[in-house]
Amino acid sequence: MSSKKSYPLRISPAVIEAMQRWADDDLRSLNGQIEYVLRESLRKSGRLKTTVAAPVEEPEKES
Repeated sequence: MSSKKSYPLRISPAVIEAMQRWADDDLRSLNGQIEYVLRESLRKSGRLKTTVAAPVEEPEKES
């Protein structure tokens, strides 16, 4: 079962087209791009307290 909630969104065609171009540039789905932009805006405004951090890669040790 998915932990994400569905929400109908009415949005202008111009905004959807711009978001789709941005999503294509970032290799994301349109839905993923919209969620990314919302999450970043919430984080920057201090309204989102928890963030999902990208995994940190350990540098390879030389032998």
